[in-house]
Amino acid sequence: MAEEENNESTEETAAEAEAPAAEEPAAPEEEAAEEAEPAEEPAAEKPAVEEPAPAEEPEEAAPEEEAAEEAAPEGAPAAEPDAAAPTSDEPVEELTPKQRRRLERSTFDGEPGPPRSPEERAAERAARRAANAASRARRRAHDRQGREPGEGTSPRERQPGAKKIRQGTVLSSKADKTITVKIEVVRRHPVYEKVVRRSATVHAHDEGNEASEGDVVRVIESRPLSRTKRWRLVEVMEKAR
Repeated sequence: MAEEENNESTEETAAEAEAPAAEEPAAPEEEAAEEAEPAEEPAAEKPAVEEPAPAEEPEEAAPEEEAAEEAAPEGAPAAEPDAAAPTSDEPVEELTPKQRRRLERSTFDGEPGPPRSPEERAAERAARRAANAASRARRRAHDRQGREPGEGTSPRERQPGAKKIRQGTVLSSKADKTITVKIEVVRRHPVYEKVVRRSATVHAHDEGNEASEGDVVRVIESRPLSRTKRWRLVEVMEKAR
């Protein structure tokens, strides 16, 4: 009996070893990680096949462009616009003679001349100026020969204007052949209608010393007779009392 019990116990232990081990319960941390994993994303949709766009029709070239293409030889590169060439919109800067000479010297490609002293340079400059003056004189003489005398604008006929005549009172006649006349002007103001009185003192030429102080005389405008005299006595209107 004891042997049978031992055999049964050994068989049970062997069966337990062969049987697969029972699955242990998963840890709570592993369960949380499984829940956090996102669900499988659906496969990305394949992009729709784009249809090829219809070919654009070539635009007709302008007649000017066609003429330029015909004129250009085959195989020649297309002409590019010159960036240095000034356009019509940009104003062209005019160079002074000094700037022009400096530009010519900077772009000179010939052989340099022999060294010269300042005296030789001055002599060459004087000779060049004399030659230019002679050429100008010849050109002017030639122009004068082709011109007929009497051409051009005829001189304007001189028509002297009316001379001013004024009446005034003699203030002084002490100087020889000269009187001092006070001319009073009384006019009404055009805006304020007020009577405005003005006076001017002039020196007049009295050839015969006819006028005296206090006389009412008439004087006329004349050419400059001295440094201050621009008037001349015409007549004595009224003698002083």
